This record gives sequence, structure tokens and C-alpha cells, in this order.
Amino acid sequence: MPERTVNTIPWDCHGDRHGRENTQGKICGPRVLATRWCEEGRLVVIPNRIANFILGDCHGDRPGCENTQGKSRGPRVPAFEKGRLVVITRTAICAAAAVALVLAAPVLAQDLKLPRQKIELVAPPFVHPHEQAVKYGPKIMEFLLTPEEKQIVIDDEGTKLQAMTFNGSIPGPMMVVHEGDYVEVTLVNPETNSMPHNIDFHSATGASGGGDLTLIYPGEQVVLRWKATRTGVFVYHCIPGGVGPMVPWHIAAGMSGAVMVLPRDGLKDANGQPLQYDRVYYIGEQDFYVPRDAQGKFKTYETHIDAFADTRDAMRKLIPTHVVFNGRVGALTGKNAMPAKVGETVLIVHSQVDRDSRPHLVGGHGDYVWETGKFSNPPETNLETWFIRGGSAGAALYKFLQPGVYAYVNHNMIEAFELGATAHFRVEGAWNNDLMAQIKAPEPFKAKATWR
Repeated sequence: MPERTVNTIPWDCHGDRHGRENTQGKICGPRVLATRWCEEGRLVVIPNRIANFILGDCHGDRPGCENTQGKSRGPRVPAFEKGRLVVITRTAICAAAAVALVLAAPVLAQDLKLPRQKIELVAPPFVHPHEQAVKYGPKIMEFLLTPEEKQIVIDDEGTKLQAMTFNGSIPGPMMVVHEGDYVEVTLVNPETNSMPHNIDFHSATGASGGGDLTLIYPGEQVVLRWKATRTGVFVYHCIPGGVGPMVPWHIAAGMSGAVMVLPRDGLKDANGQPLQYDRVYYIGEQDFYVPRDAQGKFKTYETHIDAFADTRDAMRKLIPTHVVFNGRVGALTGKNAMPAKVGETVLIVHSQVDRDSRPHLVGGHGDYVWETGKFSNPPETNLETWFIRGGSAGAALYKFLQPGVYAYVNHNMIEAFELGATAHFRVEGAWNNDLMAQIKAPEPFKAKATWR
């Protein structure tokens, strides 16, 4: 069996895998089965959640299972609870991997013979050029995502965070395709990183949104292709290994982004009439958990590993120290405000991977809002504030009718003004007195006599 096939089954690395630098036997991430385990008569000790995945455990008695006859599709493995382990023979695990290889072969060999388009991604709030409606058939859309671990400053006081990003930005770039397209993502984990990474696309179907097929160590890359079968805006994020504290840590450190799958004939209102936008901006809301010292000052760490234990403790309290748009306080305000003009219609895509949010455009509205982010549902109209569920993205269209600076906030105003969840739109154009006018300027007033 090809070594790479066996290596798609993740465990934790203890420094005994060829090519790994961890020679002290410290846990550094998922262990990858080497082919020598298939050649030798060793037992394999694994979490039984993983055993369930590779061996199958459906007996028709799990909620939502369609197998009502109770027939087994594989050996029963006890449910994963508090780190229980399963001991199985290398024969069983290698047989399961071999079956998986045979079943996957037609897919891996599939040649779609479709035109390809390579997309150059851009950092949010901007979005790469794209067509809103198309008349041609599906394409294979090629994207490159590179996890980058780095220290960033997240506020004007100089607070530093050991961040994890896609393509160096928080959030990661938004990818735009059309329904029926194939999304082909090359994920590259540079050797300069210290941890394994992967990607879970909420818009994809199967294998933990691709997370089970994309786990790579520093110095490795992987290519994943999935079909865009559902329209809307969706989040993506890192879920390294799918177990333990690594998942919330990587997400809370900034590893998320969004995908927009447009209908091939473009956006529509509830009556099926076309909707178009002149500009699109992507706002990624992020909660950060920066540890404090005994004096209440934010702590700084030299490496991600140094920061992990304290950050995990801070995350478990579920009280963010910062709630920001696009990676830091002030990332989209002042000189960084998003430009627009009177008469332009702007599509605002808003994601929040962890916590609920309530976007509000001060002085404006949501003309058309896909609150749950799915374009197969008719948009609501004329909203003052909309709701973004944690773990999702939403979209709103608004035509600016007056010039000025519009604050776009999480309408939990504590988070907006105290923790940083505020952005600005700077709109140029002529003022319309019919929509609003100051009838009388402020002036001192004299108290009137009161009746006794």
C-alpha cells in the first residue's frame, strides 16, 4: 500500500517518525502511521473515536442513522469518552486503509476535463475580482492557502498575540465561486511553522469539511477538491486533528475565513428579481483571549508553545479580552475605513466562527439581508440589526443614500466600544436634505416659567 495512503490516518507524533525534528519524545501533534506498522506484527493503540472512523461502527442504533435493520457496517468500537483508547491489530487497521484506498480510487482517478481558473486571493476586507452571474458552465477554481504562525499587535496599546492565520491575515481571504464549480485548494504548511494545520470548509460535504483529508505538518502541502453544491456564504477554519484543545486554540488565534458560493444566475430578491452590488467587503469578527499577569497586564510570549497553557486557561473562562473586526482594534476605522459612494450598493459579508454577533450599520440599514447566509432562502428586507450565529456567516446589501462616516458595529455596544468591534464606511457624495435636515442649529435656551 502506498505510504501516503496509510499516512492519512492521524495520530500523535512522539519524535519517532522519520523526518520529524522532535527527538525528545514530546507530543507535537497527530502521529502518522508509518507503513512499517503494516509490515510488522505490532498492536496499534488509538483513540476509539478514530477507530470508529476508520473501521466503521454503525449498527443502526445511532441517532439519524438510516440503517434501521441494525446490521453492522463494521466492528463495534466503544464510544469515545474521556480519552479511552482502543487496541487493535495492525492487520485490522491496514485492511481498513486498503479498503478505503480501493473505494477512493475512482474518485482520485477522476479527470473532470473542465476549464481551470487560478484565483489570486486578496486580504480582507477586500475580495478578489469575480463575476456576479455567469452563463458558462462549471469550472475548477484553484486557490492557494498558506497557514502562517506569527506574532501580531491587536490594539493601540501594543498588546501582542501569538496568532495563527491563513495567508497572513485575520480573517483569511474570502473565496468566491459559483454553484456547481469545483473548488481546488492547495494548502501549504511552511517549514517555518511549528504546528500541523488543516481546513474545514462549512460549504463542503464529507470528511469533516475536508479537515480529515488536509492535515499537514510543517514542510508539507496537500490538495483538496470539493464541489460547491450549496449557495451562500460559509466559514472555513482550522481543526487540527479534530480533538483536544488545539481546535479552539487555532480558531481563537485567528485561523478562519469565508467562502461565497453565488447562484450561477446571481443574487435574487424574494420575487426572483436580480440583485447586484457595486462593491463587496468581507468583515471577519474575532474574539481574542490574551492572558494577564498578576497585576492585570496583558502577557507577552516568545513562541506559540509558550503561550498555549495560559491561553487555554483564558479561553476556558469564555470572557474575551478583545472582540475585533479583521484582526485588531481599529483595523477598519479612521484611515482604514471602507470607501463607498452615494448611490452605490455594497454587499457586506460578516463571519463569526465562535460567538454570536449582531451587526448594525449606524445611520443605514440592511436593504436585503441573508441573515443565515444562504442564498437559496429569500432575503429579509429593511433590517436595522441582523443576527450572525456563531460558526456561520451572513450577508447584507445596502445602497448608501447619504455621505458621511457610517459606523458598522456589533450592537452589543460594550463589545463595540470597549473591546473593539467597530468598523467605518467612508461615503462620498451629495447630501439629500429630503432624507434628513437640521432645521435649527444648536443654541442656548431660556428656561420657561413653570406653572405653580
